[in-house]
This record gives sequence, C-alpha cells and structure tokens, in this order.
Amino acid sequence: MGITQFYQIFARLLVVFTSLPVHEYAHAWASHKLGDDTAYYQGRLDLNPLAHLDIWGTVLLLFTGFGWAKPVPVNPRNFNRKISMRAGMALTSLAGPVANILLAFIILTVAKVLNVLLILLNASISVPVGIIATILSMMVSINVGLAVFNLLPIPPLDGYSILAYFIPAKWEYKIAQYRQYIFIGLLLLLMFTPILDVPLTLLANLLYRLLDFLTGWVYLLANLVL
Repeated sequence: MGITQFYQIFARLLVVFTSLPVHEYAHAWASHKLGDDTAYYQGRLDLNPLAHLDIWGTVLLLFTGFGWAKPVPVNPRNFNRKISMRAGMALTSLAGPVANILLAFIILTVAKVLNVLLILLNASISVPVGIIATILSMMVSINVGLAVFNLLPIPPLDGYSILAYFIPAKWEYKIAQYRQYIFIGLLLLLMFTPILDVPLTLLANLLYRLLDFLTGWVYLLANLVL
C-alpha cells in the first residue's frame, strides 16, 4: 500500500466516525424539530458513531469511498400539523446531505488555514502539518461525494425523498413497492459499472468548486496579513 492510499484509508476511517454520524444525527435532529421523536427514543439523536454505523455500509465506504449508516427511523405522522408529511420527509431527508456539505466547508477551511501555516513553519513541523492538511482535504472530497451521492433521486437515498415531495403520491407509492430492488440495482451499478461515475464526478466537482470559492477568504486574508 502506497502512502497516498494509506492516507485515503485513514481519511475514510475518520469519515466513518465523524461524517456518517453527523449525517444521521442531522436527519434525527430535523425530524425532532418537526415534532417526531421516533429517532430520539431509539437513541439516534446522538453523535456517538456506535448509534449509527452499519457494518456493510462502513466496509463499502472504507474500500470505495461510498457507503451508508443505519437509516434513521422517521414517522411522518408525528410531524407538526403546520407541515405536511411529505414536506416534512423532504426536509428531514435534505438535512443529511446539507450536514455533509457544512462539514466539508468547515474541514476545507481548516485545511486551508493549515496550508497557510505551512508557509510560516519550519521544516521539522511542516511535515506533520502537511500530512494533516492532506488528510483533511481527502475528507472534504469524501464528504462532498457523500452529499452528492445521497442527493441522487433514487430510492432509498435522500434525494428520492426530496423528489417525492414534487411527484404525485400515487407514483411515490408505486415506486416504494420496488425500493429494495432499486437499491440492490444501484449497488450493482456502483460496484460493477462506471455508469454513474461521470454524473457523480461532475456534480462533486461543481460542489467542490463552490466550497473552494466560499473558503477563498482564508487565502485572501492570509495575503493581506502576510
């Protein structure tokens, strides 16, 4: 295993214990705020990784960069009357990818701050700081990838629950009958064909560029100060 591959595996391991719990916690938090405490009573309104990790989703993430945690239980019938069940499900589903994007923004900001520090540090200290910055940058890419992947409008991903708000209920019901088969088909496509590589990479690159622009103030401020 090369040093870059080692860093990649380590970054994915950190994502398993940070990004996946944050993603699922965001679902639980949004559902809780909308009036449904199902996730809370099942111990999912918690940032503890052990409350969320799924063994197969974890293994897949470590080896491919895409994976999942245990789905957060949501009962839309418990949502506040001020919001419809379908709208509540859409907002709850959106919370997970948004959490990954916000986390990517924070990590990218820290990585850029470390890159600025590299210019100021002596050689003996710059090496470990550079390694940390590299791993953080990898974590940003993984979080961006997870957000984009989960926003695909394919059941049972978050993107489908968001799309379901905009399609007729009868269509949603019919599609729900085949959710399990669709998910298996999605996994097979990801594992054995490159058919989703191009759209996922394109969308991830666009999102990364946006985050890179939004965190550009770090280098701008550094240039003004230094």
